[in-house]
Amino acid sequence: MSAFTVHGIPGSPFTRTVLLTLEEKRAPYRFARVAPGTLRSLEHRARHPFARVPVLEHGEFRLYETAAIVRYLDRVLAGAALTPPDARACARMDQLMNVNDWYLFQGVGNVIGFQRVVGPRLFGLTPDEQAIAAVLPKAQAVLDELSRELGGQPYFTGDQLTLADLMLAPQLEFLSQTPEWAPLTARSANLNAWLARMAARPSMQASTWERVAALPAAA
Repeated sequence: MSAFTVHGIPGSPFTRTVLLTLEEKRAPYRFARVAPGTLRSLEHRARHPFARVPVLEHGEFRLYETAAIVRYLDRVLAGAALTPPDARACARMDQLMNVNDWYLFQGVGNVIGFQRVVGPRLFGLTPDEQAIAAVLPKAQAVLDELSRELGGQPYFTGDQLTLADLMLAPQLEFLSQTPEWAPLTARSANLNAWLARMAARPSMQASTWERVAALPAAA
């Protein structure tokens, strides 16, 4: 099988989801680091017309959009399936992946995560407390709903790890690094237990910001 190359940014939750999928499938891959300031370059736009990450290359096949990439990887790679066989569980997985994209990241993770983690760490910025405060009601609603969906299950659709868990884990792990996490999850002990369960997986340990930043550049 042709080698996989992932174009991404170390620390990017969406990039990490792709790496998690490859790690869970025990598939070898190369990591091509994209500098945050080069997303709009002609070189990167040739890979991703909307100037985002990640992008997957599999031989001559190129694919962008995280959900599309991880579904493709689950189809073409051997190993434990990351998509439930049951139609309703699969639909729940798809719903949660959309919640991740449209409600957890948009207007929550991309604000709190940037203000608390990315901005200070990469750009030396001071967090905008008003911007953070403005999104807290939405953040609470999203985390409450995720807690409700998880319930007492080990993973989001039941006993089996799925792509939904691999999408949500990087976003929630990012939020857990902020002071907002504890009050937002004060009534969601199950989310904290799930995140600890995910953090113990070798795939999560192999795809931390620091580990990915230390990967050798793809040839």
